[in-house]
Amino acid sequence: MASPSGTLDEASTWKRCSTCRGPIGFGRIYYVCSVSTCNRKRTVFRFCAVECWEEHLPLMRHREAWAVEETAPSREQWAEQNEGPKPQRRRPTTEVAPVVDAVREGGAPRRRIRVGSAPKPPPEPTPGEVLVVVSRFKNYVKERFGMKTSDAVMDALSSHLRFVCQRASENAKADGRKTLLDRDFEFLRGR
Repeated sequence: MASPSGTLDEASTWKRCSTCRGPIGFGRIYYVCSVSTCNRKRTVFRFCAVECWEEHLPLMRHREAWAVEETAPSREQWAEQNEGPKPQRRRPTTEVAPVVDAVREGGAPRRRIRVGSAPKPPPEPTPGEVLVVVSRFKNYVKERFGMKTSDAVMDALSSHLRFVCQRASENAKADGRKTLLDRDFEFLRGR
């Protein structure tokens, strides 16, 4: 099944190497990464040789990984696995706003304008969402004061930050601005 140049032809190729794009034949040995994120259904990395696997390590920055030897299915096994009809994925039906061409005086389109619904705003943060970087805060307390920090502290800090931001946004609105500035937090300096 190998061509005169020593490579596999397309009929005997099962998959391609994720690094060198070389063919991996049916029933041949190939390698996968031991890290689970490299073996997800949509992002499976397959390598024709250990050298190709080693090339992906600097990109993925794994702490600890090794190449796992696998055997590709035979042509018959592959045909059996892919025999049935593939389920059709339904895309969500959304109304598409019509597109209107804005035309220059010369008749050439200047830009396309989407008419209709405005883009959806980003979702609102949940009231109980933590607003601080927990690991950095805990490291700061430990290094600065030599103390550990309870996880319940993050909820209290987040509540306090929400209150402070609410008050600062009221100061900005009173000045007719839509941007928070450092001077909107002046009330904190009086403490």
